[in-house]
Amino acid sequence: MGLLKEKIAFVTGAAMGNGEGIARVMAEKGATVILADINKEAVFETAKTIDGAVAYQLDVSDSAKVKEVADDVIQKFGRLDILVNNAGIARMIKVDNMDDALRDLHWRVNVVGCWNCTKAFISHMIKRRYGRIVNMSSVTGPRVVDPGMMGYAISKAGILGFTKAIAIDVAKYGITSNAILPGYFLTPMVRHSAHETDPENPGRVLDGIAGKVPLGRFGDPKEIGYLAAFIASDEAAYITGTEFLIDGGSTLPETGTMGVLDG
Repeated sequence: MGLLKEKIAFVTGAAMGNGEGIARVMAEKGATVILADINKEAVFETAKTIDGAVAYQLDVSDSAKVKEVADDVIQKFGRLDILVNNAGIARMIKVDNMDDALRDLHWRVNVVGCWNCTKAFISHMIKRRYGRIVNMSSVTGPRVVDPGMMGYAISKAGILGFTKAIAIDVAKYGITSNAILPGYFLTPMVRHSAHETDPENPGRVLDGIAGKVPLGRFGDPKEIGYLAAFIASDEAAYITGTEFLIDGGSTLPETGTMGVLDG
């Protein structure tokens, strides 16, 4: 219960999926959790189900709005201890139609969103000489990639670079910056990607994915929450600029056929 006792945490993309899982676990560990999401109705409904949580509607790609929300958070709570940059999108881009608009959308939401939120809060963390920044990257881009995921892969690799760049600049202030690289978690984003892959039978896609994960299942968003809570805690004070892989072993196999034995 006390891992994050009396901490103030701000989680973006928190209305559902991994962001909701992170918010719930951090609240369970004692933090006061602030949820932010572009989906106003969903984020306020989710906040109602988490003890002590408050919510903001927020488009992380809108720097002016991010600053407005950050200023309000500091005014109301006096500080921010933990920033979780989780908001993101994933859309497929065919190689024979490399859609510039979709490329730019991934960059604005996934990378510039991290930039905007970090920029809005970092001066307060520097002033206090304390802070924990947790950025949501992915195995897609830094480790592996599936067909059609160019925009997403580029942006998630960018987040990893951003995480390390922030870490080196703020280490002297006692602030840490780390990245989580999730594999397959059963979130609305994954369901959407499965539908894009096979609109007629997305369940076939989901079953196929889960069957290829060594642990034999999708991850639960709360499992990312447990990892994020540790990274954001004082127990992880000597960890910064680091990437945490959480994928059920999905990136372990070198191929899907070599070394497979019967029995």
